[in-house]
Amino acid sequence: MELVDYSSSLWSVVPPILALLLAIITRKVILSLSVGIIVGSFMLADFHPGDALTYLFSNVASLVYRGEDGLNFDTINIILFLLLLGILTALLTASGSNRAFAEWAQKRIKDRRGAKLMAASLVFVTFIDDYFHSLAVGAIARPVTDKFNVSRAKLAYILDSTAAPMCVMMPVSSWGAYIITLISGLLASYAMTDYSPIGAFMAMSAMNFYAIFSILMVFFVAYFSFDIGSMARHEKRALEKGNESEDVQSGVTGHVRNLFLPIIVLIAATVSTMLYTGNQALAAQGQPFSVLGAFENTTVGISLVVGGSASIVMVTLCILFDRQISMADYVKSWSVGMKSMLGAILILCFAWTINNVVGDMKTGTYLSGLVSGNLPVAVLPALLFILASVMAFSTGTSWGTFGIMLPIAAAIAANAAPELMLPCLSSVMAGAVCGDHCSPVSDTTILSSTGAKCNHMDHVTTQLPYALTVAAATIVGYLIVGVTQSGLLGFIATGASLATLIFLFKKR
Repeated sequence: MELVDYSSSLWSVVPPILALLLAIITRKVILSLSVGIIVGSFMLADFHPGDALTYLFSNVASLVYRGEDGLNFDTINIILFLLLLGILTALLTASGSNRAFAEWAQKRIKDRRGAKLMAASLVFVTFIDDYFHSLAVGAIARPVTDKFNVSRAKLAYILDSTAAPMCVMMPVSSWGAYIITLISGLLASYAMTDYSPIGAFMAMSAMNFYAIFSILMVFFVAYFSFDIGSMARHEKRALEKGNESEDVQSGVTGHVRNLFLPIIVLIAATVSTMLYTGNQALAAQGQPFSVLGAFENTTVGISLVVGGSASIVMVTLCILFDRQISMADYVKSWSVGMKSMLGAILILCFAWTINNVVGDMKTGTYLSGLVSGNLPVAVLPALLFILASVMAFSTGTSWGTFGIMLPIAAAIAANAAPELMLPCLSSVMAGAVCGDHCSPVSDTTILSSTGAKCNHMDHVTTQLPYALTVAAATIVGYLIVGVTQSGLLGFIATGASLATLIFLFKKR
């Protein structure tokens, strides 16, 4: 079936915008995504019902099976990892490990501020992947933040606004490896010999104002309880009524070590498998092993599944050693853990499906075409940041935005302002993360609300004011970079703008 080409038409933005608006208005994510998927399918099939149904079926089936390419292990592995994390969380709760950690942390963490800062600081350990961070840190931090009546919406914000911003700046992460691979090709295409790929990535990370100040904003919010918009309402409710209890109740008094050991095994097994699969890919290409090269070529999905499986084995050994729960409770925890993840998996599958629809609608191609024409050179970084934000918001994918926008940004900068090549590429990285934060169909947003066990739309609406505040300051910073070609002045301008906005919010 030949699909209708919307690459040069404003109609290409209809399905994602429709889904996003409905999600915000109705707060029913599945319904909203379904409408966007169905409308997009009919548009692509030129409104022929039979062709639309055929396209829709093949789109959904591709999440599991891709015809000649066989099973779609990219999505299958992520779903398996979610199920494993659900089981791990349930087992930790049933064995009393979560309770023990909450009691242990309560003796050392004296107040809500400490609980929030602890949750934010864990990103410096779990930055290898955003999925991993959101789910693992959610499982570790949630008992502690619950103990001090920190709202689940605040925890979801902390998870989301540290995950992608940290991953996008770390060369030794799934995000960093992917971006470095893209940069390497762009540097070769435009004969830029002043920087190595890793050097260019680090320079771009230093100018990724949105990511840097998003993380700083999280710590500011955690320390000073800076609650704006609907976040203030959620925090007040949590202080007055507390949070909902965990799915798995247990009177068992567990051991803190039984929480730390599975998490340590999870991290170690995931990183080791990432290095192993990356080395296998390098060997197949006839290249020598290097840590960065391994992360560039790793298979993240398999690594996460191996790490999750290893953590289940470890927590099972801890339970057998302590003999504190019955076999019936152990088996029940598996069931409860998997059930707890079904909602998130369903939303994620719908999000993947609409992302495929948006890709076939060529929404990204249309949006990227908006930057063509006679544009002032000085506004390029700020404009690319805005466009990448809109694209990531509409498509729900940072990585897809990187793949589309980085080559476009490089081409524009090479022809119009070679001296702004790295700022332009950096602004795309920043914009992709910003749009990802704001989008209700982003997988990172979905998994952060899952990790915090927070209502998905509550997370979207409470994070949005913070993301937009940092985005506004970031635009000012990139305008300064465009005018002065100085990353340092741009950084200072971003910081000053953000401080001014915070002052105005607090004054109100």
